[in-house]
Formats: sequence, C-alpha cells, structure tokens
Amino acid sequence: MSDTHRSGFACFVGRPNAGKSTLTNALVGGKVAITSSKPQTTRHAIRGIVHRPDAQLVIVDTPGLHRPRTLLGERLNDVVRQTWSEVDVVGFCAPADQKVGPGDKFILGELVKVARKTPVIGVVTKTDLVPPEQVAAQLLALQEAFDFAELVPVSAKDGYQVGTLADLLVARLPEGPALYPGGELTDEPEAVLVGELIREAALEGVRDELPHSIAVTVEEMVPREGRDDLLDVHAFVFVERPSQKGIILGHRGERLKQVGTVARQQIEALLGTRVYLDLHVKVAKDWQRDPRQLRRLGF
Repeated sequence: MSDTHRSGFACFVGRPNAGKSTLTNALVGGKVAITSSKPQTTRHAIRGIVHRPDAQLVIVDTPGLHRPRTLLGERLNDVVRQTWSEVDVVGFCAPADQKVGPGDKFILGELVKVARKTPVIGVVTKTDLVPPEQVAAQLLALQEAFDFAELVPVSAKDGYQVGTLADLLVARLPEGPALYPGGELTDEPEAVLVGELIREAALEGVRDELPHSIAVTVEEMVPREGRDDLLDVHAFVFVERPSQKGIILGHRGERLKQVGTVARQQIEALLGTRVYLDLHVKVAKDWQRDPRQLRRLGF
C-alpha cells in the first residue's frame, strides 16, 4: 500500500442523457448533480468531490456537447471545451443500450485534440439495462472508434464497477494534497444547487419541448426572522412563452404546487433545515437567444 496521496479533476463527457450526472452522484455518494430523464438538463459545471484516504477526485459535471442551435447552445458547448482543457482525466460515457452513433462520433472527433495531453477513459454506462453480450459488443465498438487509455463497463444504478472506475480515474491524477478540506461533496454555492433542484422538479413530467426553456434564479435565501429552524427561499422559474407558463402552472396552479413540494423536500435534505419555498413563474421572451437575458439568468 503506497502512502502517496493524489488529487485532481476529472470530467465525464458524452452525448446528452448518457448517464454522466447519475455516474457522478454514484461516485460521490450524494446527490450533487441534477439527474433527469430529459436530455441536456445539466447547465452548470457542478463539481462532486470523492474523498478517499489515498486521493481526492473532483468531478466536474458538464452539459452534454451537442450541435448548437441557439446562443445558449453555443455557450454550453464553450463550457464543455473549457472544462476538457482544464482537467487531469476525461471519462467518455456511452450507454450500453444505444449503438455508438453520429453524436458519439462528433464528440470523439473533438476529443482527439484533448487526448494528446489528457488521458481519456471509455465508460460503458447503464450496463444493468442489457445482457452481458451487448455490453461486450459496446466495448468492442468503442475500442474501434477511439484510442482510449482504458475501457470500463459500469452501472451507476446497481454500483457495478463504480469503485473500479474511481480507481482508474484516481490513478491518473497528479500527486498532491486534498484540494477541498472538510469532507464537503461540492464547492457550488448553495443557491446554485437550490436553483438546480427547483429546475429538476419543474422538468419532471413536462412535455419534451420545455427542458431548454426553463431557467431558475434564486432571488434570496434568508432565515425566517425570529426563528433559526426555518429558511425562506424565494425563486423565479423563467420560461420563454406564455403558453409554457401555463404548462408549468398547471390547472389552477396545481402543477406548480407539486413542483414546489418536490423541490422543497430535496432542498431540505440538501441543507438540513426546514424550508419555506416561494415560487413564481415569469416569462422572459426567447431568453435562450438573447445575450442580455442569458447574462441575467447566469449563463
């Protein structure tokens, strides 16, 4: 057993919905990256921190790289490329239940430049969804598509080989002391995480055209006057069109109430305190295409 300590940064890349955020949560052992059945829900490079006696691995969770159609799309792709250039190791995720397609090849084409100086590990995700021979076929397909430093099949859902993947990532970190003290799981400001949890709740069960049109800003988080056991959280959910506002509100505001209940429970679990959540829906017309509005909403 060596007594060297390693610390550094890793990030997962892959087309939208390849299981990157779920894998981050499985490695970290806590809910830090937002997971949703909707593709392209991650918008912030939320970092999860894996603490081990021999290492500290900081995982940067990036948006999925895609061919952009809006200014927001271009900004998100810039975030991805910027992140790739700054980490010590990259994990490329491809789900076991989907063939390697044009989207994967587009990303692997971009990764060729990165691989010259940063090791890229191929990760076959969601192995719990398919029989072993399909996992083997996917590993073979990846081997033929790119010159990976390592290839590993994992399932974040049942924990299969998550530890092995952690070992492979850690082995490629430089030696050094812990970068983040105190056992915290993420270095994101609490308001950012709270906003992400609200957005995740708002995304659940809405029609497919909505994911990219929702943004959340947390206006304030303050302890209730005269009480130390209650936090008042005031937030806005922004959509692009009045019709979308109707979808979020639901019949007589029922859907927004449900979103508030789900988000409040998640926020209470995150912060460890009771929360009063005040949610309002606003229309910011075509915000994804407007530089001024993108800035105001934190992009």
